[in-house]
Amino acid sequence: MAEMLAVAMVLAVCALLLVGYPVAFTLAGVSLGFATLGTALGIMDFALLGALPARIFGIMTNDVLLAIPLFIFMGVMLERSRIAEDLLETMGRLFGGLPGGLGISVIVVGVLLAAAKGVVGATTVTMGLIVLPTMLRHGYDKALAAGTVAATATLAQIFPPATVLVLLGDQLSNSYQAAQLAKGNFAPQTVTVADLFAGAICPALVLVLFYLLYLIAVAVVAPKKSPPIAADTTTQRGAALAARLVSALVAPFALILVVLGSILAGIATPTEAASVGAVGAILLALPKAGAKGLLLPVMIRTTQITSMIFVILVGATVFSLVFRGLGGDDLVARTLTNLRGGVAGAVLAVMAAVFLLGFVMDAFEIIFVVVPIVAPVLLQMPGVDPVWLGIMLAVNLQTSYLHPPLGPTLFYLRGVAPPEVTTRDIYVGIIPFVLIQLGMLIALWFAQGLATFLPHRLYAS
Repeated sequence: MAEMLAVAMVLAVCALLLVGYPVAFTLAGVSLGFATLGTALGIMDFALLGALPARIFGIMTNDVLLAIPLFIFMGVMLERSRIAEDLLETMGRLFGGLPGGLGISVIVVGVLLAAAKGVVGATTVTMGLIVLPTMLRHGYDKALAAGTVAATATLAQIFPPATVLVLLGDQLSNSYQAAQLAKGNFAPQTVTVADLFAGAICPALVLVLFYLLYLIAVAVVAPKKSPPIAADTTTQRGAALAARLVSALVAPFALILVVLGSILAGIATPTEAASVGAVGAILLALPKAGAKGLLLPVMIRTTQITSMIFVILVGATVFSLVFRGLGGDDLVARTLTNLRGGVAGAVLAVMAAVFLLGFVMDAFEIIFVVVPIVAPVLLQMPGVDPVWLGIMLAVNLQTSYLHPPLGPTLFYLRGVAPPEVTTRDIYVGIIPFVLIQLGMLIALWFAQGLATFLPHRLYAS
């Protein structure tokens, strides 16, 4: 009976999310309702919720999660500068004369912005306002242009220092320790955010390579969809173009090197590196955007995004507590361990569930609700590396930003796209990129070293 209530609670949450109720309040409200029902039926003790204040206090004092507002601040501050415009203009001049060259420039700029910002929403809005009109003006197919911009923006989820990787790293760290304790290891090893950052680099670069190969293939097969930019007599060439390229690249590359390099080298924790990145973003933005009136709107926007993430986290904490109180975690453990196919079958089932949940839940909700339930079970199974599992989840979750009906990137892009770009153009344009991301998952399945080689080499784990 208790487990049936746990399943019903999950279904109720999904149904209310589809209707459009706010995520955090849905998670908390439904959970409290089912806790009351379970207590009334005598299958759950409402006193279990007495652990909630301690859990919330633990969230508030979590040193790793302190990196979230700092990375968000860095991304929003960079959004106020003209770094993206300078990069796109310079890269456009470098590659624009080639078929598909502007699309290649967009991917390159998107990689730098993703690594500098780490926030999908900010990257989508920036590129949607700057890049999409430029591509359309030069004759690019509307669906191809929209798909390229949307898919490139989601690189901010997989390229360190992605906010999603920080949250996923924190949840996996807890799950990995719980899994080892369950196996009788009372001196458990840890998996850190730095491990996940290192593990994400190679898959992210391979994913970018797949994107570039797709754009090159389109340029060869259907050149009218991605024509070259017409030559301009005023275009800089030679030494002048090289100097402009260096000038445009130095600032964002230096920021990425300082932030990510200090984490991977073990010089700084993610939180410490994020604080350095926030200060660096201010120094980069002030000469371009001006000091007057810049800091306050950035702080307001940072507070809004941070509050949204942590309110969802609190709601998910209530959900997971009640779900466990109803025996849902035992049901999940039995289901995964009894699946046909053993470990491979269990991992495939979780990946399929995460992909399907991406149609109704966003990445933050899945990380906070699903990962704490399934990860401890998977990490107890032989041969499941926590870094590999984390990167598989991260790439899988990346698709949740793209596929309908609730892909946030689609809504962000729809809000800033020119009127001639329809919702259908956006949906059609993202299909090849979703398939590429699924192909990346297959590659990771058969070549786990893509995710594990670098962190194992760096940290000898």
